[in-house]
Amino acid sequence: MTIHKEGYQILFWTALILLAVNLLSIFYLFTGNQTASTLILVVSLVLFFLVLQFFRKPRRTTPLNDQHVISPCDGTVVVIEEVNEPEYFKAPRRQVSIFMSPLNVHINFYPVTGTVNYVKYYPGKYLVAWHPKSSTENERTSVVVKAKTGAEILLRQIAGALARRIVWYAKEGQQVQQGHELGFIKFGSRVDLFLPLDAEVKVKIGEKTQGGITVIADL
Repeated sequence: MTIHKEGYQILFWTALILLAVNLLSIFYLFTGNQTASTLILVVSLVLFFLVLQFFRKPRRTTPLNDQHVISPCDGTVVVIEEVNEPEYFKAPRRQVSIFMSPLNVHINFYPVTGTVNYVKYYPGKYLVAWHPKSSTENERTSVVVKAKTGAEILLRQIAGALARRIVWYAKEGQQVQQGHELGFIKFGSRVDLFLPLDAEVKVKIGEKTQGGITVIADL
């Protein structure tokens, strides 16, 4: 287990601010009040640990399979339905949505090996991630990868009420590998997958997923 590069700056400033708060409490705000200073120290350590665990980067090995669509993130499956995808396909697709709580690992992974055909970022609102309109109105990034089977998979990173920063590494024309890092969403969010209608979905509503490991569907 290591710390993801996206967390370095936030962890540095978090530690600096918490250190300043504790020094102020000891030497100015609660001079001589050991109980208050200790309480602030404990709260500070808990807050730093929570931020630290958010940016954890587990070591995972993806079993490569061109027929599989693997989970792009850790989380819980909250949507499996047929929808009309209006942005790229402009046609019916099978949508599988995964909600990422603040306690989940927030790295996003490529679900298939192939070529990036489309990347688009949209600024937007910050509705709660499970809101029906979050997929089309929230800040989001859409990435389409054409798999070796010829199928195109659209992955959409969606910011939530807490998530205020979406990071993506994909570029159009780039060759990518299943299980490699696609990006990162900071502090709670959701990822949507749009699959061909004939894809065989292997997960159920409420099922927990592991990014880079869990098989979402067969192509």
